[in-house]
Amino acid sequence: MDLSDSPSNTTTNGYEMLKRDILHGVFKPGEKLLMNSLKERYALGVGPLREALSPLVTQRLVVATNQRGFRVASMSLEEMRDVYDARANLEAMILMLAIERGDDTWEAMILARAHTLSKVMEVNTQDQMMDVWDARHKAFHTAIASGCGSTHLMQARATLADQAERYRHLWLRTTVLSPEALASKRQEHSLLIDSILERDAPKASSMMRKHLLSPIPIIEKIMMKAPYS
Repeated sequence: MDLSDSPSNTTTNGYEMLKRDILHGVFKPGEKLLMNSLKERYALGVGPLREALSPLVTQRLVVATNQRGFRVASMSLEEMRDVYDARANLEAMILMLAIERGDDTWEAMILARAHTLSKVMEVNTQDQMMDVWDARHKAFHTAIASGCGSTHLMQARATLADQAERYRHLWLRTTVLSPEALASKRQEHSLLIDSILERDAPKASSMMRKHLLSPIPIIEKIMMKAPYS
């Protein structure tokens, strides 16, 4: 039997596709998710779609309305600031633990991910560059966090990252990762790596928090220009 056709895999694929579309702004904040449109877009039945929507409700990306319909969760400046603050503080704490617990293999993985991230300028188009940079940037930060050795902390980190993702994409689409922006991020990453390799936990933790909070002013300006509900 083809595993891709099993009910569990059908639901998983539907969940992943729908989640990606919500995070990337295909469905706007507050937009009603119509079953007929979702069935056509994802070639799925009502049952698998409802199963795919359930974890998105738990993750606060989708809101169930009157136990019957679904809407994309709203976006607000207040939520954005809270999510970014929580994420930055959690990541800073995780890094403290990672520096305490991480070994030589962990350090080597960070350096490898940083090297791969530095090669993004080899990509041809801006859209490709944004997608590749974003994926490699996430891999770099995940490599750093993985040194904490805690499955539960990594799960909490992933949940906050998902909740921040729609706001991050506002920032990414605006900056379009200009050469200046890439150079600035490379410098931040280089200094962060130096502090990690020196095992200077307080310094690295502080730098990480500042690094993750840096997009907030840009996102605030974007959101103030257009209503998000």
